[in-house]
Amino acid sequence: MGMSQAYGAGDETESIATIHRALDLGVTLLDTANVYGEGHNEELVGRAIAGRRDEVVLATKFGIVRDDAGQGTRGDPAYVKQCCEESLRRLNVDHIDLYYQHRVDPKVPIEETWGALAELVAEGKVGHLGISEAGPVSIRKAYAVHPITALQSEWSLWTRGIEGDVVPVCRELGIGIVPFSPLGRGFLTGAVTSVEQLDKDDMRRNLPRFADGNIDRNLAIVAALKALAERKGVTAGQLALAWVQRKGEDVVPIPGTKRRGYLEQNVAAATLELSDADLAEIEAAAPADAVAGERYPAALAKNVAE
Repeated sequence: MGMSQAYGAGDETESIATIHRALDLGVTLLDTANVYGEGHNEELVGRAIAGRRDEVVLATKFGIVRDDAGQGTRGDPAYVKQCCEESLRRLNVDHIDLYYQHRVDPKVPIEETWGALAELVAEGKVGHLGISEAGPVSIRKAYAVHPITALQSEWSLWTRGIEGDVVPVCRELGIGIVPFSPLGRGFLTGAVTSVEQLDKDDMRRNLPRFADGNIDRNLAIVAALKALAERKGVTAGQLALAWVQRKGEDVVPIPGTKRRGYLEQNVAAATLELSDADLAEIEAAAPADAVAGERYPAALAKNVAE
């Protein structure tokens, strides 16, 4: 996402080089969405994987719509089919390996949305289906129509809301868990200490956890995490990412980056072994109840389904 929107200016040459480097390092899952850069990101990914399609598990999404009124959702069957065709064209592929409903549309029964998705699977245009930012009720309703391969939701040391009810439902139904923003939108790396560092169009300027009154409290968490990471000879970001990875064999985090240097740090975290004692120490350094601020402003929070 960050290559095309939300995290400041992009650099297409570096973005494609970063994707190529990821493939060279053995990263196989690439995750995009039709709404990232209003289609730009799918086109970018399509160019990057040209000639290397067989190395990639390709995931994309539909369901978020933006207009003058802000951000909303759409899940009617005709729109599902339309979005799939558009994504196939932009990605320049003949099938999507994992197709997510990006947000649940409260105006459309989820059974109708998933009926259309099941038809895409039957037609061979989509291999597997996923759902994003959905709660137990929506997950069960969708699963009753067609098996769900993956749930994608935010999960990190400072966003632990899915642990209480969503993760248990996924494990009951055999659904893989794909945490986005496992580095707390970059905050847990320690790279951001003030919103003044961020570009004017960086979405984090509008997130409550980066706001005055919250960011200083959250920086204290990062400081504790950095001190622990230094003792272990790794970066705070690597420690935070390894913590998410250690949550289960069914967990596949997707840290985003626009640059090869950060990519290589993230990949190295995959081999960082943590004991139960390490996990306890990390969670003590970054307790869930110490995080200040909601993860979304109200206008975006309304799109997270039950």
